[in-house]
Amino acid sequence: MSRSLQVRKGAYVDSVTLMQASRSVAALPGVHSALVAMATELNLDLATTMGFTPPAQVSPNEMLVAVAAESEEALTSALAEVDRVVAAVTAPAVSEFGGAPAPLTIRSAARSADAQVALISTPGRYAVADAVDAIDAGLHTMIFSDNVSLEHEVALKRYAASRDADGVIVMGPDCGTAVIGGVGLGFANVVRPGPVGIVAASGTGAQHLMTLLDGSGVGVSHCVGVGGRDLSEQVGALSTVAALDLLAADEATELVVVVSKPPAPGVAQRVQDHADRLGKPVVLGLLGEGRPDITETAHQVVTALGLQWQPPERRQGAVAEGRPGGRLRGLFAGGTLRDEAMILAKHRLGTDDLGAAGHLLLDFGDDELTQGRPHPMIDGSIRVDAMLAEIKDERCGVLLLDLVLGHGATLEPAAELSDAVRAATTVGVPVLVSLVGTRDDPQDRGRQAEVLHQAGAWVFGSNAQATRTALDLLVAGGGP
Repeated sequence: MSRSLQVRKGAYVDSVTLMQASRSVAALPGVHSALVAMATELNLDLATTMGFTPPAQVSPNEMLVAVAAESEEALTSALAEVDRVVAAVTAPAVSEFGGAPAPLTIRSAARSADAQVALISTPGRYAVADAVDAIDAGLHTMIFSDNVSLEHEVALKRYAASRDADGVIVMGPDCGTAVIGGVGLGFANVVRPGPVGIVAASGTGAQHLMTLLDGSGVGVSHCVGVGGRDLSEQVGALSTVAALDLLAADEATELVVVVSKPPAPGVAQRVQDHADRLGKPVVLGLLGEGRPDITETAHQVVTALGLQWQPPERRQGAVAEGRPGGRLRGLFAGGTLRDEAMILAKHRLGTDDLGAAGHLLLDFGDDELTQGRPHPMIDGSIRVDAMLAEIKDERCGVLLLDLVLGHGATLEPAAELSDAVRAATTVGVPVLVSLVGTRDDPQDRGRQAEVLHQAGAWVFGSNAQATRTALDLLVAGGGP
């Protein structure tokens, strides 16, 4: 076994690129394990669990490269792949002799370009300072970074609100999706321009809403992500209210939608009250018991625009009922899609405690499950392993998954899951997949649907419909 641990100074790279690099290196022939990440305390611990001994003095601003391979040749190839990825994203801007140097700070970049938005993907402890710089530069500030404290989030949003003359909005932290003027930021689907403005306290929820609208020929003016905690009691919808005001003033936006994970009740009322005074029609898609699911919200939007709703795709799978006496297993990449499925399952099964009844719905995109490894939208192997484990468990009656396409996601996600889908259908476990994507996404939505269907999966364009059908199959198989 050949092993290498490197600490590279002066080579900061954003987390999405590093996740993709880790996956690319780990997939090379002869490589047993790989970690390409900034040297945070968490990632140093992960390197230790992989059998490496990191140096005592190392900074989170330095890059950690840990590779274990079966030969020196495989190790050399792996390190060369790391070099290739890093060089591609850290190469200095080329300018003519005597030209102005590339900007080193957000403020200097804003001065040298006609910029309106700053996207921050630095480690959480530094993202706050970078965000203040962006706000001071008068930029709308999208914080892709996670691990920003709730206290810092509130402080940033209040600081931006105090500069209301600039009309600056803080998107995030942990804001994974936005579309500004037709440009997708973070994980984003390819959607057509149109009259609908979206305020999203949910990344995959926003993606699902946009793809459902796209399926009915409805486009989006802007999708403003605000971070999943914005409608919590502590944050109080600070960015949601600001985003509503911005979209109300936007001439390209005719109707506004707010989509969110289950909000705090008092905050939901505040959003409703503000929407009632906005002067433009607003549709609230706030998940919760008794509230519309995301598909119903999309249907309501299309109807409000006077257009014809196109029912989402539905392909029947190879197994028509759940494994006898089994329980529901949901393995999600999107937290909001998991939340939506939980709400529907609790209502249908008549319980507030799915776990006590033996059911399990997991969000594999949760921060705790993505520590030191790529998000499942980038690397589906963690869900494949979970699927194979569930198939061996007689208590697994139905498998429910989401599959999110778009920029930032892996290019062949269905192929990653197809063997596990076949294994499940072979033992009589139906697999139902909600496929979130558009015809113009780089993965080719139709092809991904066909790969899944040929493997035996049920395929849906609606997460809510996939969940309801999964529950139907569960009951048909004698499950609770």
